[in-house]
Amino acid sequence: MVMIGLAVSLSGCATGNLDWLGVAYDSTETDRRNYAALGGERFPIAAADLGKLDPKYRRQPVAYATSEPAGTIVVDTAQRYLYLVGENGRAMRYGIEVGREGFGWSGVATIARKAQWPTWTPPAEMVARDPRTAPFARGMPGGPENPLGARALYLYQGGRDTLYRIHGGGRPSTLGKATSSGCIRLLDHDVIDLFNRVPNGARTVVLSDPRLAARQENNSTTASARADGTVPM
Repeated sequence: MVMIGLAVSLSGCATGNLDWLGVAYDSTETDRRNYAALGGERFPIAAADLGKLDPKYRRQPVAYATSEPAGTIVVDTAQRYLYLVGENGRAMRYGIEVGREGFGWSGVATIARKAQWPTWTPPAEMVARDPRTAPFARGMPGGPENPLGARALYLYQGGRDTLYRIHGGGRPSTLGKATSSGCIRLLDHDVIDLFNRVPNGARTVVLSDPRLAARQENNSTTASARADGTVPM
């Protein structure tokens, strides 16, 4: 009876994320090869914990219909995927983390610069918002603790830095979530793979997430209403 009750309970309220059960995901030989330890780096990268990495967010070739030419990066923030468009309706797909509510960004940009183990310099707005970043206002050198991870691809529009990056430093347990401060975060293993495939000048299309946009609009409306005194503080 207890097992039946548990099964009914799970079927009635399951969310699709069963991490709380402590059950590890399965892995294939390809996964183990793709996410093995990388010792040839300036800072060694440990093997990814595949038991915590949802298979749908693992790097894999997929069918992908798009009008974008081969070599284009398409970031689907709503679905939490980054696609590198290939030939014949195929693409390489990577799982990503995206910007938290209010920090998302979308648009068309160009990869104008690439860096290995990049320096992270928080923008002035971030330093003002979070004093913990103040010690790094002039830059944090690349390394394991650097939030950009092992690689960064810098997005520019019209020759100007958008301040948004495609970068590493992600974790298996947080792929698919909105956790970053506006940037597009991959596992280090995946951003290294992408870095090696993509040249400077690559077209990058970041699609908007309607959910984040709607929440941001609602928050702005509420803030304006409060400022007008029409909503209780």
